[in-house]
Amino acid sequence: MTKLTSQTRKGLKSRTRLVNAGRDVSEQHGFINMPAWRGSTVVFPTVEALKGRKARYTYGTKGTPSSEALEQAWSEIAGAQTTVLAPTGLAAVTLALLTAVKSGDHILVSDSAYGPTRHFCDTILKRLNVEAQYYDPYVGAEISGLMRSSTSAVLVEAPGSQSFEMQDIPAIAEVAHARGACVIMDNTWATPLFFPPHERGVDLAIEAGTKYLSGHSDLLIGLVSANPAWAKRLRETFDAFAMCAGPDDIFLALRGLRTMELRLREAERQGLGLANWFAARSEVKEVLHPALPGHRGHEIWKRDFLGSSGLFSIILNPASEKAVAAMLDGLELFGMGYSWGGFESLVIPFDCGTYRTATKWAPGGPALRFQVGLEDMSDLTADLVKGFARLQAGG
Repeated sequence: MTKLTSQTRKGLKSRTRLVNAGRDVSEQHGFINMPAWRGSTVVFPTVEALKGRKARYTYGTKGTPSSEALEQAWSEIAGAQTTVLAPTGLAAVTLALLTAVKSGDHILVSDSAYGPTRHFCDTILKRLNVEAQYYDPYVGAEISGLMRSSTSAVLVEAPGSQSFEMQDIPAIAEVAHARGACVIMDNTWATPLFFPPHERGVDLAIEAGTKYLSGHSDLLIGLVSANPAWAKRLRETFDAFAMCAGPDDIFLALRGLRTMELRLREAERQGLGLANWFAARSEVKEVLHPALPGHRGHEIWKRDFLGSSGLFSIILNPASEKAVAAMLDGLELFGMGYSWGGFESLVIPFDCGTYRTATKWAPGGPALRFQVGLEDMSDLTADLVKGFARLQAGG
């Protein structure tokens, strides 16, 4: 078997690249998968090598064959200069932010950002004298009016967590770069397969690999990829924290990488199927899914994205908390849990109004976020039909 290099893989389709990236059977003694390398201490053959750290691997926190394989594979898929791994998606968010800021800085954060991201900005960054200002995710190029001389970073998330606003990333990036600011993006919903972040102007791209890279709800891992302008600084920040992912999680993430596009395409198909089903239900006031033509950000999605995933939200017509609880508590195929991207379907009720500061959340009814898994669609809709009956009965 002829060895495929990263250069020769560039002309291949994404599915083929996912199968081969970060994998060299000649260095794995012929075995297909990279093993889980566990280790802290690395021994050196000579004093000279020890003093000069002249070795490919020098200590467990500096990388192993396993972590290097996943970093290189993700950089190739994301179109990045480098990638570092973190133990969770939130850890990846914090690592990216700490790469870009210093004391006294001002940053702009989308008002629709992931809740724990806001918590980090409002606590740890505030303690470090970094001011986070939240902005309307639909601001686009008008973000120029919010920029200050001290603005060091703009954090975007598209679509927005829970509420699914689409952001004009290229327009925001153009403004930010003109003012010398770093553009940080949480790209977990689309992954680099459906939104190539660095091609669209993102400097640091975050992925909660816990979601679609894993696909099985059994690991925690985060990734941050960087373009050439930010690669060195990201690596320096990572080395300073030694914020390492575990070897078993890296092994499982590498395994998940091989089938990620197949699962993501099925998640897209399933998600659109259920979103359209909801759109025809009388109990549903609105479906928040960027790939649906009626969504406010649909044109941006169609221009910048290559697909959609299996996560979206709906707004119900006005109903009591008791009725909504009766609907959800009786579901048999939709678990209630704060994650997504796995093979199982999930649902959570949510209220963005509890934390928004730059925009008003007034959907006109209870909001539910759905993660669509791999179950048969007829079984899922049958479960929901019974749920809607409980909702209509008022609990």
